[in-house]
Amino acid sequence: MKPASRSIWCDCIVGAVQVSSDRGRFAERLLHGVDDAGNEERITIWIERRAGAVWAVGRVVNLHMRKGNAVKATDYLFEGYELEDALEQANAALEDDLTVSERDGRPEHCRPFTRDECLKQLEAWFFGR
Repeated sequence: MKPASRSIWCDCIVGAVQVSSDRGRFAERLLHGVDDAGNEERITIWIERRAGAVWAVGRVVNLHMRKGNAVKATDYLFEGYELEDALEQANAALEDDLTVSERDGRPEHCRPFTRDECLKQLEAWFFGR
């Protein structure tokens, strides 16, 4: 279908979609613990979406203490195309850290990562809401 005038023609559906960044955190959990020396530490676990429809799970200790809060490649536990695999990896890491915190006498309660939580964010990211 060609436009009636010489103006630039675009698909109305695609034209209305905002361009968004190619990555973003879709879910995140913050836990508190202690290191071997008894110092406080913050553990961040997250699920993000990357370019190419790749899901990634990251885990980092004391990110707030890093220069510029930069995440390193070694902070990632998983990268793959299936959300279910990302959820499995993120929840396993979360459970491991909760178990350690409990054993250290600092029990915390964190809700598990869920499919609905990530899909809601994916929809908002995809449609630019």
